[in-house]
Amino acid sequence: MTNKYVSFFENARDAARKTVDAATINNVLNDLALAAIAQTEYLLRENQKDLDRMDKKDPKYDRLKLTTDRIEGIASEIRNVASLESPLGHIFSDKTMPNGLQISKVRVPLGVVGVIYEARPNVTFDVFSLCFKTGNVCILKGGSDAHHSNKAIISIIHQVLTDHDINANVATLLPAEREAGDALLNAIGYVDVLIPRGSQGLIDHVRQNSKVPVIETGAGIVHTYFDEFGDVEKGAQIIVNAKTRRVSVCNALDCLVVHYSRLRDLPELVRPLGAKKVLIYADKTAFMILKGHYPVNYLAHAKPEHFGTEFLDMRMAVKIADGFEEALDHIARYSSKHSEAIISEDAGRIERFLNNVDAAAVYANASTAFTDGAQFGLGAEIGISTQKLHARGPMGLEELTSYKWVVRGDGQTRNP
Repeated sequence: MTNKYVSFFENARDAARKTVDAATINNVLNDLALAAIAQTEYLLRENQKDLDRMDKKDPKYDRLKLTTDRIEGIASEIRNVASLESPLGHIFSDKTMPNGLQISKVRVPLGVVGVIYEARPNVTFDVFSLCFKTGNVCILKGGSDAHHSNKAIISIIHQVLTDHDINANVATLLPAEREAGDALLNAIGYVDVLIPRGSQGLIDHVRQNSKVPVIETGAGIVHTYFDEFGDVEKGAQIIVNAKTRRVSVCNALDCLVVHYSRLRDLPELVRPLGAKKVLIYADKTAFMILKGHYPVNYLAHAKPEHFGTEFLDMRMAVKIADGFEEALDHIARYSSKHSEAIISEDAGRIERFLNNVDAAAVYANASTAFTDGAQFGLGAEIGISTQKLHARGPMGLEELTSYKWVVRGDGQTRNP
């Protein structure tokens, strides 16, 4: 590890040993929400410096962009986190052994949480809020794309912490250079867990190179399956919302799978997408049905690489499945295990889908746009885990904790 980064990690580790009472934590978070809104002009000005360096056609542009409404939304989520009950100290189990030992299993912070992320300045606010609420210290490594935005945000966080006489090292923003990220990957003994948020390339790099334990937040290759028993009106509304509500986020729809018996309903299902100028990559059968019934400039033949792609813009694939089992096979082959949905009015078919599809979040007759910490009642999220160890799906307060065994005795000793 390069020596110039050691002090960052040492200071964070030292800060993790200090505890802050619950009332102060909530006061800090509520003051931070107020400060974010009060400093809206400053945040937008610094964010614009980052936006000016990025091509507007880049899928990351929308993720990078801050607006007055988005800052108000961020502040609302910070207040939500403050209002939630802290999981710290929760006792999972409490029992007294025959020898009189009282053994409890108690929820505790993870410790020092490192987060590597790309052009998403809101993550800086979200990660701090969730980590601070759960007694964790966070070390943040944002991308160079959001350098000015992240520096502005961390300066506001540090000012609020200072106002409350709290060590500002509970939230550390590393320099934007790649070397700092590599140092974080090797911060053994300083960082307890590392969470990457961003492109599949970033996630793969962290997973393959980190010597620190990693919680993988995978890319969102999201499917919605329209079943033979699906309702067309309901389906069209769900599909357009899942695809176009915000195309640059990981819960956005990437592939619509349609049961072959509902081919004649396909034009109506995707009609709202045409109005939104969504480019559809249709398989051979779907293309034949949509030709003449979908804007010609936004209809193209699907190629193999269009399936299993996270588009992050106004593009999506359409696949016609010969039956329910083929739909399940297609999803299993291309899914990133993030969010998958079925549109159907058949209760048995719905249950089979929900039970058989392997994903962090599975939906019946609802938009995958709901895969979000705030929407799940978590206040905010530090990421959406697609793995199965420790945490899965939107990661809120509980997912940022571990546990320890607390043993109370009265002089007991163990015999050979």
